[in-house]
Amino acid sequence: MAIGVAGGLAAYFAGLPLPWMLGPMIANTAAAMLRAPILGPDPLRIYVIPVIGVMLGSAMTAEIFGLLGTWLLTLALLPIFLACAAGISYAVYRRIGGYDPVTAFYSAMPGGLNEMLILGAEAGGDERRIALAHAARVLIIIVFVAIFFGLFVGVSSGGRGAVQWIGLYQITALDYAILGTCAVLGVLLGKRLGLPAAPVFGPMILSGVAHALGWVTVAPPTLFVIAAQITIGTIIGTRFVGATLAEIRRDIGLSGIASLLMLIAAVGFAEGIAWVSGIPLAQAFLAFSPGGLTEMSLLTLAMGQDVAYVSVMHVIRITLVIAVAPFVFKWTRRSS
Repeated sequence: MAIGVAGGLAAYFAGLPLPWMLGPMIANTAAAMLRAPILGPDPLRIYVIPVIGVMLGSAMTAEIFGLLGTWLLTLALLPIFLACAAGISYAVYRRIGGYDPVTAFYSAMPGGLNEMLILGAEAGGDERRIALAHAARVLIIIVFVAIFFGLFVGVSSGGRGAVQWIGLYQITALDYAILGTCAVLGVLLGKRLGLPAAPVFGPMILSGVAHALGWVTVAPPTLFVIAAQITIGTIIGTRFVGATLAEIRRDIGLSGIASLLMLIAAVGFAEGIAWVSGIPLAQAFLAFSPGGLTEMSLLTLAMGQDVAYVSVMHVIRITLVIAVAPFVFKWTRRSS
């Protein structure tokens, strides 16, 4: 965490986009590659993820829900994109990386790290390789999108001064009560309903409803949000702890190729959606970039795009992959 805080401060003063997550992520990845004696603060994840969910929900308004009809084309193309992205990625891990079919398949699926790790392990895949593949994918896509996004589509994500500061004493006791209830109850309801990424999506839904109805008009204090981002970035960076330098170099290299090809496909689909439906290219691209739900939603917010649209697409992406991947895997095994 100390490395994460230092990395966040360095990224903030350097003016990097999304500094409080990118800085800790990059700093701890470097520390892991240098074999520093570090350990990820994974137990803190269950406490900080709901804070991000509540914060993302605060960006939702009643007007956003009137735009649901414009999302139909994106929803129709999403399964096709996932099939293309997974096929491209599988070819990279199987043909270039030489992974066994099980490990290559679950390394290639653009779903959540934990879910793909569980499914891959049950099918007999190499857990370490699957974990490293997904950790590298999330890391590479976030860094690529955050730093180079503006070069391709003309939208920049803010670094210093981009976030409106909300102090600890700027919101009322009632605001704290409502936001806290959204966080706690959102996690419980999300898990009870079996929502994907429940710790972030459940609080985001309740917070969105509370803000859309006008029960609360502020986001959580900025200090809480920064602490949550530092923790998330640190956890992602420390995913590489214990891997040898050769493993990290190989897996990041393979994931870099696969991620770049998936991003190229995402640009193509986003161009089509923007041309037909009029949805901004930047927004459609964020919706199809196969990073993590929490991280891509934070990038969306930093870039001033529609958080609801992007978050919903990533939730559907994760749900589809989790639901369909085991059946596709069994079908491909029988076919071969």
